[in-house]
Amino acid sequence: MVTATLKNYRQSPRKVRLVADQVRGKKALAAITELTFTPKRASLPVQKLIESAVANAEHNSGLKAENLIIKEIRVNDGFSMKRFIPKARGMAHPIKKRTCHVEIVLVDITAPVESTSDDAKKESKKPVAKAVEEKKAPAKKKATTTAKKEVADNKDKK
Repeated sequence: MVTATLKNYRQSPRKVRLVADQVRGKKALAAITELTFTPKRASLPVQKLIESAVANAEHNSGLKAENLIIKEIRVNDGFSMKRFIPKARGMAHPIKKRTCHVEIVLVDITAPVESTSDDAKKESKKPVAKAVEEKKAPAKKKATTTAKKEVADNKDKK
């Protein structure tokens, strides 16, 4: 798993998400080719980000570019620069100049997949949970029986 980030890109996250949705789940090299011909302003920075992630994978992890797919691409809000524009009758109206952060995660399709299913996690926790429940069970029974006795005693007193 290889990641790369683009921080404080000066374009609205809503517009960048349109480009990110185009390439999500595709092979990295196919995504780069597709973004070359996409007529959106955000396509070039996203293309460079994918190229950077591929270079990270080749250099740092020794993975092949042909085997990489885009597992995850997130576009989050960055800071918003607040500006004002003059309007009628001496008023000023705010303008938000938005920025965004783009994060990408590439995975190798030939690598073995780690078991992250919920069933495997539940099975590993079952023995521990039973042991904890067995220890707590007698304490709860004593508390309920004493509470019932107190209620019965209160009824007898009345």
